[in-house]
Amino acid sequence: MDDRQLTRELKAIAGDRFVLTDEAELRAYECDGNTIFKKAPRVVVLPGNTEEVARVVRLLAGNRIPFIPRGAGTGLSSGIVPTDGEVMIGLSRLNRLLELDLRNQRAMVEAGFPNLKLTQMVQDQGYYFAPDPSSQPVCTIGGNVAENAGGAHCLKYGVTTNHVLGLTHVTPEGEIVRLGGKALDTPGYDLVGLMVGSEGTMGIVTEVTVRLLRRPQGFKTVMALFDAVSQASDAVSAVIAAGMLPGALEIMDKNAIIAVEKGPLRVGYPEGQEAVLLIDVDGLSAGLDAQVEAIVRICREAGCTEVRPAKSPEERLKWWTNRKGAFGAAGNLAPSYVVQDGVIPRSRLTQVLGEVGTIGSKHGLTIANVFHAGDGNLHPLICYDDRIPGNTQKALQAGSDILAACVRAGGTISGEHGIGIEKMADMKVVFGADDLAVQRAVHDALDPEDLCNPRKIFPN
Repeated sequence: MDDRQLTRELKAIAGDRFVLTDEAELRAYECDGNTIFKKAPRVVVLPGNTEEVARVVRLLAGNRIPFIPRGAGTGLSSGIVPTDGEVMIGLSRLNRLLELDLRNQRAMVEAGFPNLKLTQMVQDQGYYFAPDPSSQPVCTIGGNVAENAGGAHCLKYGVTTNHVLGLTHVTPEGEIVRLGGKALDTPGYDLVGLMVGSEGTMGIVTEVTVRLLRRPQGFKTVMALFDAVSQASDAVSAVIAAGMLPGALEIMDKNAIIAVEKGPLRVGYPEGQEAVLLIDVDGLSAGLDAQVEAIVRICREAGCTEVRPAKSPEERLKWWTNRKGAFGAAGNLAPSYVVQDGVIPRSRLTQVLGEVGTIGSKHGLTIANVFHAGDGNLHPLICYDDRIPGNTQKALQAGSDILAACVRAGGTISGEHGIGIEKMADMKVVFGADDLAVQRAVHDALDPEDLCNPRKIFPN
């Protein structure tokens, strides 16, 4: 099918306004949050509902034209970047709240519904949606499902898969199927779990039934400053060992602190500070003060130079806004950066962070570390100048070296960002040939023609 006929038939499904073919328009869809890998799609189509998505897929599959589903484009592993003339199916118009059932703590939304908007719609009634990635204000719940996104508070509340109950799914042939439902568990194979984190390679999720949580009675945030990241890591382990499960345990190292303090979200951390630890506790108000006292004591025993609870909700918000702005603030250190998200056992934090520093020195690159310390999910921000020939490859190699170090320490290569294009080669570090063959067989059973987001995840 030539481009003219394809465009004409897509417009007949979605409408003239929602099929993009202009070169300038297509460039807006050439990459996600990882800008190293770029390629414009053949055409972009923006269907308005599940049935239109299915009709588009049937058209494309019938002509063996590969396609890529796309949400807000905030992903960080180049999981939605075209490789060879794919049509992009944008889900931004699927942005409706379909059902709200607060009595049973459920909501059904379309895939393009923004993550934070769901919490904003129910918070006055005392509820919220728990997954909170740093891109929370703009990322979509469909994208969260594709990548199994986490966030600062996934230590206590889990990642996206722990909050998804049902999906409406368009298969690679264009059939609409419904998986799971409103029940906490359903008999048979966990097909919902299979789709969460599959990165859009086995079909397109168009509707999601999620679990809402009751907002805790109270929140407290403790900030502790340390002269060494190792001391902050020791404090994290000690808090968990004391039997507490905070909502979040987050560390920023010296380079990350320098980056955020140069921007508009500065807190006023002392110059030269080596590490800051943020600890969120929540739950029944009656027990929070005792937890805070115990955490303050543990941080002092670990050697902190300063520790204190937030004095007000505004100060708490200021601390967390600063932390969640760390990725964007990496631009204050270098023109470009690439971020990894390897996972390691908590007990190996100090060792692996030392290796990260060695890897940065080896490649002559600055690395800022921001990480979910409570569950060992590292986010090394590898800073470089892409105007210097060879620097981009250095940054990518440094990222692979870091992921290999995570695997050697007993961890893995992704905690929430996914594999996409960026980490395909790194899959061989953590999986053997037989493991990969089994995963590929599962994929091929659902998408034998490899039409849905092809050439992703698996090593070539």
